[in-house]
Amino acid sequence: MKHYRPTTDSRRHMSGLDFRKIVTTSSPEKSLTSGFKRGVGRNNRGRITTRHKGGGHKRLYREIDFSYDKHDIPFTIKTIEYDPNRSGFIGLAVYQDGEKRYVLLHNDARVGDRYVVSENAPLVVGNRLPLGNISVGTLVYNVELKHQGGAKIARSGGNYVEVLAKDGSFVDLKMPSSEVRKVPANAWASIGEVSNKENRLVTIGKA
Repeated sequence: MKHYRPTTDSRRHMSGLDFRKIVTTSSPEKSLTSGFKRGVGRNNRGRITTRHKGGGHKRLYREIDFSYDKHDIPFTIKTIEYDPNRSGFIGLAVYQDGEKRYVLLHNDARVGDRYVVSENAPLVVGNRLPLGNISVGTLVYNVELKHQGGAKIARSGGNYVEVLAKDGSFVDLKMPSSEVRKVPANAWASIGEVSNKENRLVTIGKA
């Protein structure tokens, strides 16, 4: 965490993240970005229907791979980047066949790490495999709700889901809210917890 000098009343209690120690590049991969415009409280005719909503800095959208449909092909993390559209950090994954994709990183990810999406992947943090192949008590993120449905659960900074039990073709998961949910065992998940767990400690000071 980074704490600021108390030059003003609001600055006195302000704290933030030291991105220089985490992020390795400031320019995203151009082929994986696209234009992005928020609704800013307007309807299809451009009229304001929700007041006091909108503004803010322009955001370039990074296309994150939540489907993980390239199986049994290892990939290497080339960069760790900040994404203005989410609280966790993302990384540029370069697959062995040369394809590049953005992925949501786990908390201990470093540049040069190698991971794989496979049913027979070892139980190592960062690898991705079906919930039925993950041992009870493991923390996972980027969890699917159904087979090949794409990651839907535990995607914000510092979040994770715990594998509680296995019941036939289903797996019991303990959500961040402590709710227990039953998910098919053939749904996929990544081992670990989402990066940037200090995000919840950030204090922006006064409004």
